[in-house]
Amino acid sequence: MKLVDEFRGSRVVKDLIRAINESATGIYRFMEVCGGHTAAINRFGIKNLLGHNIELVSGPGCPVCVTGTGFIDKAVRLSGDEGNIVVTFGDLLRVPGSISSLEKEKASGADIRMVFSPLDALRIAAEERSRKVIFLGIGFETTAPGTAATVMEAEKSGINNFYVLVSHKFMPPAMEILIRDGTNVNGFICPGHVAAITGSSIFDFIPEQFSIGCAVSGFEPVDILMSVLMLVNQVNRKNPNTAIQYKRAVSREGNITAKKMMAQVFEPVDMYWRGFGIIQSGGMKLRGKYNRYNAELLLNETIKDDCNEGECRCGDILRGLIVPVQCPLFGSQCNPGNPSGACMVSAEGVCNAYFRYGRNE
Repeated sequence: MKLVDEFRGSRVVKDLIRAINESATGIYRFMEVCGGHTAAINRFGIKNLLGHNIELVSGPGCPVCVTGTGFIDKAVRLSGDEGNIVVTFGDLLRVPGSISSLEKEKASGADIRMVFSPLDALRIAAEERSRKVIFLGIGFETTAPGTAATVMEAEKSGINNFYVLVSHKFMPPAMEILIRDGTNVNGFICPGHVAAITGSSIFDFIPEQFSIGCAVSGFEPVDILMSVLMLVNQVNRKNPNTAIQYKRAVSREGNITAKKMMAQVFEPVDMYWRGFGIIQSGGMKLRGKYNRYNAELLLNETIKDDCNEGECRCGDILRGLIVPVQCPLFGSQCNPGNPSGACMVSAEGVCNAYFRYGRNE
């Protein structure tokens, strides 16, 4: 009841809507860059609660969605070796590659297993010493520490048949590209889970260099509405800053231990993002000490990280250039039961959220 009363209660929601409407004297466009926020905004109908002068637009917040076709192709190729076990989070199974998907390969007999933690993959490696176990490491700064801790545990335990195909990404470089490319936003609703690890300070460059406000938000309706109000006030007062709405989980400095593990195991690398291309220092790779766990070493061919999406407009959607209903495939050829692109696969994907909750907008 406490969750319902404090973060979803109708009285506090109505009070926030009233405060936002009274404060919003101009036109405002705010972008969320977290798949959890995208899902919540659509699920709770938050766009419909706001006035027409406030627009919420989705950015590249879903880690499955920004993972390129090339990564899926690499995983598919690795799954084709009978000596390999590919271990992944569930959302990746249905993402289309250029030829196949992990789901299709699993149906054809490949040993592909779904887990909820990279440590589960390490346990499988300990039990299957005669085979190579490859964990598909995706996600932003939120999930990277878990992968780092698992690699460190593999070294400590002497488990030498464990590998990681790394696609972990840093969020701030993508946000900077959006700004430099002229994306029209007055503020960012920043990802609370990322900031819980990194601290809110990683977003300080946005108000300091570009005079665009940030609000690090939680994931309940009241959290998001409070963040919108914070951003409206920043615009009105011409005082952009990095505000922390999600104070129950986020501090300026973040999780020091998690950051140290991430820095020990990974280093920045230029990486492909769907819709963006190669982003300088936009991803992570294993440092030299840990490179023996790099699953790329098991590939006997070079697979490009580019992404030919055909008619799918997922890349444009992730940049906030269009909304899902403007994609010619949306809702017909592309739906959650038969996704044409990554944005329709994950529950945090923009197209998936629009299909389930927002098609009437």
